Amino acid sequence: MTNNELFSQIDQHIDEHMDAYLAQLARLCEQPSVSAQGWGIEACADLVGTMLAEHGFASEVMPSGGHPVVYGEGGGRSQKTLLFYLHYDVQPPEPLDLWESPPFELTRRGDKFYARGVSDDKGHIIARLAAVSAVGHVLGELPCRVKWLIEGEEEIGSVHMPAFIAAHRHKLAADACVWEFGGVDFQGAPTLTLGMRGMCYVELSVQTASKDAHSGLGGSIFPNAAWRLAWAINTLKDSQERILIPGFYDDVVPPSARDMALLAALPDESAQIKQMFQLSGFLGGVTGGAALWRQAVFEPTCTICGLTAGYQGPGSKTVLPAQASAKIDFRLVPNQDPEDILAKLRAHLDAHGFGDVHVRYLGGGRPAKIDPDDPFVQLTAAAAAEVYGQPPVIEPIIGGSGPLYPFVDILKLPVVSAGIGYPGSNAHAPNENMDLHNFRQGIRHTARILMRFAEG
Repeated sequence: MTNNELFSQIDQHIDEHMDAYLAQLARLCEQPSVSAQGWGIEACADLVGTMLAEHGFASEVMPSGGHPVVYGEGGGRSQKTLLFYLHYDVQPPEPLDLWESPPFELTRRGDKFYARGVSDDKGHIIARLAAVSAVGHVLGELPCRVKWLIEGEEEIGSVHMPAFIAAHRHKLAADACVWEFGGVDFQGAPTLTLGMRGMCYVELSVQTASKDAHSGLGGSIFPNAAWRLAWAINTLKDSQERILIPGFYDDVVPPSARDMALLAALPDESAQIKQMFQLSGFLGGVTGGAALWRQAVFEPTCTICGLTAGYQGPGSKTVLPAQASAKIDFRLVPNQDPEDILAKLRAHLDAHGFGDVHVRYLGGGRPAKIDPDDPFVQLTAAAAAEVYGQPPVIEPIIGGSGPLYPFVDILKLPVVSAGIGYPGSNAHAPNENMDLHNFRQGIRHTARILMRFAEG
């Protein structure tokens, strides 16, 4: 039987079992698994382990030092090994009043399915299982060994993943890895992501008194925690977006000529992005094209993610805050190290007289990139072109972060993306959703990656 005949049978199997896949997705989405709140984590890990076992994989729920990791493994015709990395944890569903249907109930409206985690990342878990199941059914067995690594802390920075991978590097040994996300761009072209920025996520906090005070009593004579923190934060970045921490840019490696060529080939989505977020323009006056992409993914950042101090309810309350805090993330580019940035941040605050501002490290990781000319990357690109009818858009690195570095540095794996996402999926936002057509295409693409990998 030719490959085309096999792929036709695999596609037919996928179509015939779509209702079963959607039922599995509903089952998984109905189980809360909010890592930031510790809500439903153990129960979801057990459910994922059960689902792997139902698909014929030996599975186990493993401790990680934090939320449990689900591991699965199954043999095939060859000893070549493909590793699937995914995560079962999801973002908090708040604000709940903006959801049009219950966040932990898979709801269909037309060809879109809504639930927290339906796209990020439970839909990808089911899509991978569906692809592997379809291939195994048509062939009568898996074409190669398949391993699963499904964690529960991706949405809170994968804090324990580097140490977990280092401790279990032999168990996780493989020849290539398919990452937890993927999908199409605004034009419907498949995207192939080959790198992720790193991150250093911190909470800054300061306490200036034992309790809040009447602003009339303390306004002229008490230190104000909110002002204290605001002054400290003001030293971190100037009005031109330049980060002012000494040595912050020392290890930054600029994009290569190959990187810039890939960026130049990316579609200009500046108009769609501005429309989606109702923006009047971008920082620094950059307008679009390769210059916009370079600034978006190859420039490190310092972002205030949240500020808390005093009274913020309706009406007025004349209070002088005794405590204030801010959550800040630094997105890092090659070859920055989050621990180095953390040390430089502490030294910077001390040098500016803010030794009283406490720095709590909440997580992070190093940036990483994959060689765009790696054979596994080329194989994935060819499979994408076959499924989607057009070549993939190749991103040398994206602005987001994830635990890619230990897969590249410790496991020494080429890593590719393939999946079910699209720009309107509302990942991390209310009404997160998945499109049925993209779900089917993501399954088909993953199945072809598995088949072509086993043949190579």
